[in-house]
Amino acid sequence: MKEARHILMTTDVVGGVWAYATMLACVLAAQGDRVTLVTLGPAPNDDQKAALADVSRIELIITDLALEWMDPAGEDSRRAAEMLLGLAHELRPDVVHLNSYREGALPWPTPALVVAHSCVLSWWEACHGCLPDEPRWLAYAEAVEAGLRAADTWVAPTAAFRSTIDSLYAPPTRGRVIHNGIETDRPPTREKREVILAAGRVWDRAKNLGVLLAASPDLPWPVEIAGPLSGPCGEVAPQNANVRFLGELPRAQLLARMREAAIYAASARYEPFGLGILEAAHSECALVLSNIPTLREVWDDAALFVEPDNPEDITAALQLLCRKPELRAELQAAASARARRYAIETTAAKYSALYDRLLGRASAPRYREARA
Repeated sequence: MKEARHILMTTDVVGGVWAYATMLACVLAAQGDRVTLVTLGPAPNDDQKAALADVSRIELIITDLALEWMDPAGEDSRRAAEMLLGLAHELRPDVVHLNSYREGALPWPTPALVVAHSCVLSWWEACHGCLPDEPRWLAYAEAVEAGLRAADTWVAPTAAFRSTIDSLYAPPTRGRVIHNGIETDRPPTREKREVILAAGRVWDRAKNLGVLLAASPDLPWPVEIAGPLSGPCGEVAPQNANVRFLGELPRAQLLARMREAAIYAASARYEPFGLGILEAAHSECALVLSNIPTLREVWDDAALFVEPDNPEDITAALQLLCRKPELRAELQAAASARARRYAIETTAAKYSALYDRLLGRASAPRYREARA
């Protein structure tokens, strides 16, 4: 019988990392491992914590430590080091799984891996066409580089994003690619409605929903956008006759919308993997996606691709899908078939194998003295 492991895993609740971490933790726990999830940044809300309800072998520890991209100058770094290393020495996990970079440079007493979900420099380059030059972001970049350099290994969700991290930070080791996954045991797809669904913050340059708003008056079907209605800097979702803003939906409600929507559109300039796109594909939505390397890698022949900054391009693609039911059905089937490649069980199996490689031995003591 395989020896159970104890994984200390950091996470945050902003964006898709929470869904990734909780789904992965649940599968690992079901296989007999113990998982201690430690949150950084804002605390999870009740809906987010519900993902772990009644799941044994998972402990949730909520901290108020700053996320690295919310603390680019590293003002909270010392406190984070003290708290997280204190947990590691108290709990004595077998493996530390970090879903951020900064903490990779800490002297962990057990093997540590870093997962590159996204980063500010790659986001900035995709959204602004250049790299940030403010001192705080230079400090952030140094912390990211240090974390990648010190970790025992690092992981990216796509080969394309691994190449991006390589070009920006030149880590000394070759990152591994482990695609994200989702739960495949879901309620059946509902009868499809003639609606185009999208998700994200309207003012987020990375999600680039403005191009979809620009296209919407010329579309034969209405557009529904799930996401916050107001932003931290006073942004407000604009009024649009052919767009319905749904607000920020609990995950279960968003999945229900996906099961009903005939088309899902993601016009992002920046998307290292696209967990929401995977959810929509599994819900048998026809996909209209940005022609960027990461999305091409995952969905190459299972979607229509458009240039992210060309409203005419996305208008034409969506008009075509709205008016061609045969093509729509073909792409719905293709997206659903492709989504089956990305089950969370497959993702968990690859991480499990990586944990074992990091540990290197099954019978010897796993805990080691802190690295110098």
